[in-house]
Amino acid sequence: MMSGFRDAWLTLPDNARGAMWVVVGTFFFALNDTFVKQAGLTIHPFQIGLIRYVLGIVLLLPVFIPMGREGLATKRLGLHFLRALIAGSGQILVFYSLILLMLTDATAISFSRPLFMTVLAVILLHEAVGWRRWAATTVGFIGVLVVVRPGDGPIDAGWLVGLTAAFLFSIGLILIRRLASTEPPNRILFYYHLFGSLLSLGPAIWMWKTPTPEEWLVLAMVGVMTTIAMFCFVRGFAIGEASILGPMEYTRLVYATALGYVFFAEVPGPWTWVGSVIIIGSAFYIARNEAFRLRGGAGS
Repeated sequence: MMSGFRDAWLTLPDNARGAMWVVVGTFFFALNDTFVKQAGLTIHPFQIGLIRYVLGIVLLLPVFIPMGREGLATKRLGLHFLRALIAGSGQILVFYSLILLMLTDATAISFSRPLFMTVLAVILLHEAVGWRRWAATTVGFIGVLVVVRPGDGPIDAGWLVGLTAAFLFSIGLILIRRLASTEPPNRILFYYHLFGSLLSLGPAIWMWKTPTPEEWLVLAMVGVMTTIAMFCFVRGFAIGEASILGPMEYTRLVYATALGYVFFAEVPGPWTWVGSVIIIGSAFYIARNEAFRLRGGAGS
């Protein structure tokens, strides 16, 4: 039976198999967010971060050990550290946003990363961006305003935290581009987890609360779900085209809505959906436009 399933699986087009990997990985990311939100009711985000990074190292040891000293050696330690500092700070803020906001709202705000990437690519990478991409970015930020609704009363701190997290993660992605010119993905992954553990250690000890057995289980699930999701994404993007697989991540909004309702009785308002459609639409356009440009099209 397993042999038949494997044969049927391998007959599928690469993009179809890649898309399935990403959709499954996205579900595990949404499930991870659910465990983070649950853990955050009693455990500080810095403590969650430390445990997430340490568990990540342990679970990825089968990947790191075969690399040996030579495979892990780098001449760009400073840039690895800077990336871990910025992206690690973004990770902690993501945890805060998941605790402060509904799962659907926190997920919708996280989709603003491609919008920040457009601005940062111009500032940090000196990339040329045409008017169509700028227009899509502007529309995307209008979608963010629709979700946040700044004129509808005091802005919840969770929105500002979520947007700051998206901005920091965008800088982290820009730094990955710079690192990727000399560093393989597994080495980038190793130093991110290593420095992430070291940077969160002090604050986590300061805020430490000894978890109960039930809390330990939830915290362990954060590390496990993240690692499974990352594995699925790596497998997916290894065989499929990024321009086709990238938009599959937007299924995370559906998962987040369902999980938020089941576990926390959360029901997002209509403006969340309207803003989410605008954000996702603009981010999708930016991704497709970038893929067209890289293939030698006119781009914009």
